[in-house]
Amino acid sequence: MATTYIVDKDNNQIDASTATVPSDRHFRGAWVLDGTVISEDMDAAKAIFQNKVRESRKPLLEEKDVELMKALESGASTTDIATAKDALRDAPAASAISSASTIAELKAAWDTSVLGDSPY
Repeated sequence: MATTYIVDKDNNQIDASTATVPSDRHFRGAWVLDGTVISEDMDAAKAIFQNKVRESRKPLLEEKDVELMKALESGASTTDIATAKDALRDAPAASAISSASTIAELKAAWDTSVLGDSPY
């Protein structure tokens, strides 16, 4: 029978049957091997989280661009649209992300009021 290996972010590998693996695989790209225990590197997890924020905000920004063009064409106020776009642009730099010290805190940093439903 073939052996299954787990590879961490630094290309260290371990036999999966001997490893203590985190139950949450959202941040698998941040896994670090220490003996037989796999944990998450918080700096790498934060980078993964920020990339997920950027991925999720892209269609939202595109929607706001359409709203902005329609408002400009009709002469309507663009203040609320500009505020929403600023919030989307600022989302990856939220202080809740940089201050998170655990994966649970990082997941809780997803701002549903700006980005919608959390993927976590």
